[in-house]
Amino acid sequence: MNDEDRDIVRAERDADPERFRNYFREPANEEAESVRSSGSSSTHDAPPSSRRTASMASRTFTRTSTQIEDNFMHYLDRHPTAIQRMQDHRLQHSQTVGSSKRAPVDTSQLPSFGGNKPYPPPLPPSEDYVVEFDGHDDPRHAMNWPTNKKLYVSAILIFDSLAATFASSVFSPAATFVEEEFGKSREVVVLCTSLFVLGYAIGPSIFAPMSELYGRKTPIVIAAFAFGIFNIGVAVAKDYQTLILCRFFAGLFGSCPLAVVAAVFADMYSNQYRGVAVTAFSGTVFNGPFMAPFIGGFIAKSYLGWRWCAYIPAFMGFTAGTLALLYQEESYGPVILVSKASELRRLTRNWGIHAKQEEVEVDLQELAVKNIARPLRILFTEPIVLLITIYMSFLYGLLYLSLTAYGIVFNQIYGFSLGVSGLPYFGLIVGVGIGIVLNLIDVPRYTKKLAANDNIPVPEWRLPIAMVGGITFTIGLFWFGWTAKASIPWIVPTLAGIFIGFGLFTVFLGCLNYIIDAYLMLAASAIAANTIMRSLAGAIFPLFATYMFDGIGIDWGMTLLGCFAALFIPMPFIFYFFGKRIRARSKFAPAPDIEKDKEKRRDEEESGGGGGSS
Repeated sequence: MNDEDRDIVRAERDADPERFRNYFREPANEEAESVRSSGSSSTHDAPPSSRRTASMASRTFTRTSTQIEDNFMHYLDRHPTAIQRMQDHRLQHSQTVGSSKRAPVDTSQLPSFGGNKPYPPPLPPSEDYVVEFDGHDDPRHAMNWPTNKKLYVSAILIFDSLAATFASSVFSPAATFVEEEFGKSREVVVLCTSLFVLGYAIGPSIFAPMSELYGRKTPIVIAAFAFGIFNIGVAVAKDYQTLILCRFFAGLFGSCPLAVVAAVFADMYSNQYRGVAVTAFSGTVFNGPFMAPFIGGFIAKSYLGWRWCAYIPAFMGFTAGTLALLYQEESYGPVILVSKASELRRLTRNWGIHAKQEEVEVDLQELAVKNIARPLRILFTEPIVLLITIYMSFLYGLLYLSLTAYGIVFNQIYGFSLGVSGLPYFGLIVGVGIGIVLNLIDVPRYTKKLAANDNIPVPEWRLPIAMVGGITFTIGLFWFGWTAKASIPWIVPTLAGIFIGFGLFTVFLGCLNYIIDAYLMLAASAIAANTIMRSLAGAIFPLFATYMFDGIGIDWGMTLLGCFAALFIPMPFIFYFFGKRIRARSKFAPAPDIEKDKEKRRDEEESGGGGGSS
């Protein structure tokens, strides 16, 4: 870990010292020992009267401190979210691009103050002027919004995400018409999908830090309208170069909700409900690409024509942007405090009042480190992140490769018309739906298990559903490949889609949650690396799909993919049984569950040793 990584770990510790007290036991003890030794030394050298006074003062201070701590802990017991929110905001600020400490300003290089005025004296400590939330009930805080407000904001964001993922695959059934109009081969037309998904790989590096600097609403609104504009560009394109260029930028701006929406849910929902919201959002991310071929096929072959496969996502983007502009309020705590500070400055005319976020300065070097260098370093030095990223990239690539496979099977083998050939995608949608339901059913059990473990997450608890999903996904691939024959009813390979969809969703969500729980304060960097790699896989897989299926057929092509999927089946099992040992050797994974086990063993050894000596 370098200095930047240690800064984040230190900020996490400072934000939640109770949760991470075991990591920093030695320095804390050394400091306490130093205080005790210096205190005892000074007391020993002092005269008796001074020692008595010091002793009385110490007892008085101890009683007062204890009383204050008791009152504070009582308050936290009654309002457990109060400290958590303060902790979240401190940590958010520490991880914001541009929030690191700056070198001292060289005053000799400053311009004159003007008007023959000397520079005024420095203000009192800036912390006195920093605005905060007004307790745990502050209505400005997104977690205190009314439930109906949270729900309609969530609906807007999920619709925005649906527009982006829907657009990623809606051109798949229109490929034939694009080939005819622009005189391009099928392999070249596949770039319409690949370049769109390539935009997914680049966009998060722009919109994630933007949401930390300017809040969640600004990038979502800007990206939604830009997404709509570039889809209009696709719809009116006069040449193929314009079409694929606009598709790329539509994907880049379409990646914004995929990168930011989960953060908005973290702003609005407590741990008790966040899992439900993220599961619903993840289901939309998967079902969007599966719904689009069905709708796009009917649009492309109708009197509207293939260009309306771009107009529809454009209108969805404009609608999402308008709804977000009118009804979505800012949910990011540090930016909410900026508006509060601005209001207080205007009302009080005290220009020193400010929010912590206003101290942030954008630094391109820091931007590169936090959004590119650190994610890649974690990716290639952490076996957990590397292996899970490879697995998830394979899954994400197959998600978009299935667009080609389903088109060949139901359009060419079974002879379905363009729109009807999209109906079998509902097998995949049903599979994802089953995965969503099972995850939602599991949320209360996981919440109780977490509470029983002092709210310390054990990452391996996330993996059982991924174990099942990996097996069903592999079965689905073999099933689909060897039943996609004209002599076998079309419903048989369609039903295989239930297994594929269920496996895709459960493995993806289980592995993603495993990374989040394992890396905690560095999870954003780990997920950033994961997002870049899987988006690249999603862009690359469709490029070789046609060559593979034309060369060895659907049966052997899906068998090859099924064999690769089978190689990944043991991975969740390995991490479930040995993940704790691997994390114990990690430089980046904090492993609070491991520290808790060590603490428990130390207590048992101490109690055992004490019993033996007596």
